Amino acid sequence: MNCTVLADNILRMVGGESNVVTVIHCATRLRITVIDNRKVKLAELRALDGVLTVVSEGDRLQVVIGNRVAKVFHALSVRCGLIGTEKKSGQYEGAGCAQLVRWLDGLADITMPILGIMMAAGILKGILIMCVDAGWLNPGRQSAATLFAIAESPFNFLPIFLAILCARKFKANLFIAVAMAGASLSPLGIGLSAGGQQEAFPGLPFRIMNSSGAVLPVIASVWLIARVERVIDHYVDAAKSATVTPCFLILIVVPLILLLLFPVGVSISQAISALFSALYSFSPIFTCVLMAAAWPLLVMFGIHQAFIVLFINDISVMGQSFLLAACGPAIFACSAMLLAVNLRTRNTKLKALTRSAIIPSLFGLSEPAIYGVTLKRKKMFICVLVVTAFGGAMVGYGKSFAITMAMPGLLTFPVFYGEGFITFILACSLAFVGSLGLILLTGVEESSLPVSQVESSGGENIAVRRLPPPPKPVSDITEQIIAPVSGEVISLAQVNDGVFSAGSVGPGFAIIPDEGRVYSPVDGYIATTYASRHAIRICSNAGAEILIHVGINTVQLGGNYFCVEVQTGERVKQGQLLMTFDLLAIAAEGYDTVTPVIITNSEAWRTLDASEKPRSRSGERSPALAV
Repeated sequence: MNCTVLADNILRMVGGESNVVTVIHCATRLRITVIDNRKVKLAELRALDGVLTVVSEGDRLQVVIGNRVAKVFHALSVRCGLIGTEKKSGQYEGAGCAQLVRWLDGLADITMPILGIMMAAGILKGILIMCVDAGWLNPGRQSAATLFAIAESPFNFLPIFLAILCARKFKANLFIAVAMAGASLSPLGIGLSAGGQQEAFPGLPFRIMNSSGAVLPVIASVWLIARVERVIDHYVDAAKSATVTPCFLILIVVPLILLLLFPVGVSISQAISALFSALYSFSPIFTCVLMAAAWPLLVMFGIHQAFIVLFINDISVMGQSFLLAACGPAIFACSAMLLAVNLRTRNTKLKALTRSAIIPSLFGLSEPAIYGVTLKRKKMFICVLVVTAFGGAMVGYGKSFAITMAMPGLLTFPVFYGEGFITFILACSLAFVGSLGLILLTGVEESSLPVSQVESSGGENIAVRRLPPPPKPVSDITEQIIAPVSGEVISLAQVNDGVFSAGSVGPGFAIIPDEGRVYSPVDGYIATTYASRHAIRICSNAGAEILIHVGINTVQLGGNYFCVEVQTGERVKQGQLLMTFDLLAIAAEGYDTVTPVIITNSEAWRTLDASEKPRSRSGERSPALAV
């Protein structure tokens, strides 16, 4: 599968880059927010080779790709000119259930990057506990204490990890956020006892609380820091904000957060865990059956990752999570379903899909199984749910639990070591065997969906037959493109970015600017502007599509130092000022200011001849690129 071609096809099916608001991704799927869902061609999108399935939730699409989602995301986000950044922030808020899904997705986006290190630490901790119980390791020795410290450090310093991720998510000052998280750990670190009354400021006593595993308080605190920081920066000029903003946050906002917001947040976290604990105390079997059977449905609706926050919260408050253990049978039942389909199906494409998805599923990644196979076959889905519920009952009966955050899988069994460990292994094994046997007995349903995708001899993903015909060649038209920026002209191969330098987005050239002004290289109209204001896409009157991308990774600046002088859809003349930017400030932030100028529809042109001039002058009518 050619990821770049697949990204292009996905972009066509969702209405083009002008219809895309945000593009983010998780372990297996693209999450795309669109402006007008009427422009989305769902049937054609689902039929693309490389797309397992598509879940539509109003203006939000979940396009399930599988293991190559990161490469497709990179190609798609560069093509759109955004990487997890909104074009028109605040315009597509939604309400009700849609807003709740957005909020849950936001929580999942924050916690996803740390799951790998938490899983590794959890496996190490489980192995160490096994070794201690077997008498192979003396916990009193310094070597054992060091290993346990390694295993527990990711969870002990979870607030700092979360502060870093939340600062990136909410665009807050990273160092202020880390300082706040570190301060929340400091009282216990210097020997103050949790639960006792201590006087932080005169007249403002507060209770020291153990926040080493705090999740919700850290997220809420960094969000508040980001909002206060924006308000200050709005009223204070840039020269003063470098010192005024950190001083105000450290001297006033962070102490108030630790005095008021953190205790409330920790109490809410404890209340949430108490609610699940009360339900579990009422009936462990019923609770685990409910969680186990619900897990495939949560995956189907794409909100299962938000439960990771609840699992982490349970572990931080109670030291263990019964709910996480209940998900184990569901994951192994889905793995068995993949094996059963692979053994019985005569569909070569389906056989290849299941073969590639079996191993990831056994290690905890169940999305390809549910989206690519189960979701399209109702009878098999019911079989998986029945077996999963039975396995959940076994987990509840054995009172199995997880000691840290790690999705159940062959590699993570040590995470579930403790009371009910043997029962947990039996439940997962029986879920696998039961699902395999039940599906083989009842038969494998062959999908009735028409195949509207063909493959080239090289196995590359090419357009579906229902796609509109490609644009007619316009190579008989001469398009003279002037340099939009003054500076040194270099080839794309010299750009320090793998996507641009390889020509994945399209051919063109790049300029190392010596002034912060961007002019229109052609007569035409503005096809796309972005909320991050770092790039502009123009369509010329002759049909050339030109992307001007100021700097590398400057999307992360969130629009700071850029000022766009035009709007989407506006007609422009060659040489007209489009954008200004603070060249020195962007460089001071550590970003490369090289500006690629890309022809994104190069397939419509016969030749692309770049000028050999070593320098360019913006607005000058000497052609920098002739197409």
